[in-house]
Amino acid sequence: MNRSFMGLDVSFKHHPPLDAGFLPLDKLLSAYAEKAENGDGVVVAVERANGVNRIAYNVENAENLTDLDKYMAWRVLTGMLWIYGGCKVYVAGSGALAGYIESLGSGKMAFDFVFMANVFESEFKVMPVAFEDLPEGKDSGGGKIGGGLDGCRLGFDAGGSDIKVSAVVDGVPVFSEEIVWHPKLNKDPGYHFGHIVGAMKLAASKMPRVDSIGVSSAGIYIDNRTMAASLFLKVPKHKFDEHVKDIYPRAAAEIGNVPLVVANDGDVTALAGAMEYGEGRVLGIAMGTSEAGGYINESGGITGWLNELAFVPIDASPEACYDEWSRDTGRGVKYFSQDAVIKLAPAAGIELDESLSPAEKLKAVQDLMKDGDTRARDIFISIGIYLGYTLAYYSRFYDIKHLLLLGRVMSGGGGALILENAEMVLRDEYCALSEKITLRLPDERNRRVGQSVAAASMV
Repeated sequence: MNRSFMGLDVSFKHHPPLDAGFLPLDKLLSAYAEKAENGDGVVVAVERANGVNRIAYNVENAENLTDLDKYMAWRVLTGMLWIYGGCKVYVAGSGALAGYIESLGSGKMAFDFVFMANVFESEFKVMPVAFEDLPEGKDSGGGKIGGGLDGCRLGFDAGGSDIKVSAVVDGVPVFSEEIVWHPKLNKDPGYHFGHIVGAMKLAASKMPRVDSIGVSSAGIYIDNRTMAASLFLKVPKHKFDEHVKDIYPRAAAEIGNVPLVVANDGDVTALAGAMEYGEGRVLGIAMGTSEAGGYINESGGITGWLNELAFVPIDASPEACYDEWSRDTGRGVKYFSQDAVIKLAPAAGIELDESLSPAEKLKAVQDLMKDGDTRARDIFISIGIYLGYTLAYYSRFYDIKHLLLLGRVMSGGGGALILENAEMVLRDEYCALSEKITLRLPDERNRRVGQSVAAASMV
């Protein structure tokens, strides 16, 4: 298939059956790199606390940028911010590029710049620098995390549709439960606190004592503090600052004075994989209410990156799906979550009852899948093709040996179809990656509650 984008020809072999307009960002980046191969080199770096990550690439003329150059800078930077995190951007090799990126803060990337400033509690800055003044690349990731399961441990996983909680005694899960809740619909943080404490107390009641608490939760967490999370989307900012930033330490205190670790649910997904496979280089993706990402490096440690794959752009199509939160198009949340299933249903000819919750709509499509409905199959085939091309893009940032796929979207036959079609894309389009990366699904039980058990091992 050939597609023209701003005068650039982009070729790729597979297209999702329900999304003919899909344009893989990875393929666009490759075509752009070939076009600008003999151009001027530039470097973009993002800095966060104790970490700097850099990407070098070429533009045809560093001081006479085309619309295509600007588009690519916008997409590259957006991916860097949401994978690495940071509130300082350095640009070397092009004053024009630095100026354009700075202008994005009052336009296309207003959401991103403000979000990063809030997360890192620092002013967002864009700085043109000489090559020799670029900060050195470095990661803030530490050594091996988690894997300990001795004693009486409480594991807690907060998703957008349910809470999964486990009691683990000397490595054996003696109790696991899924509890339905509706965090995104409630403005009162007391609702969230009550459900969190209630679930923790339920698991605690199944053990003689609680030695530690590990929390896996959708969102961004620094030093166990909630810096941003869609679970608390309706909570007003003043209540968020007062009642949500320390919600997990306060909830844990209700159980007792025990060690607590809070981590993004994507990192815990990756940890679950690293524990199962006995090695690192694991990228975990949880497809549920949103798309959560996490990574365990070669030494078994977390990187200190944000890994917020939900906001990483992966589709360059002008008709790409719109995300209401970021006010942007083509971002991962609409391709690798229950939203993806819901958005593809009309194209498949499936009419979903609007009175159903998003989780109920997903289940309705999965029920059709169980019944052999070819329309439902096309939905999961489409998501699998999205995933195959997107894994190639993620590999520009992560050294991946194992890909672990979790979350409600990966349950049942639909999950198997997603994996099968992602493997097909890698095999046909990215032979080296296909040989390097193993795509894995845990068993059905672990697919749904494995994160809460892995969370229990973090302390």
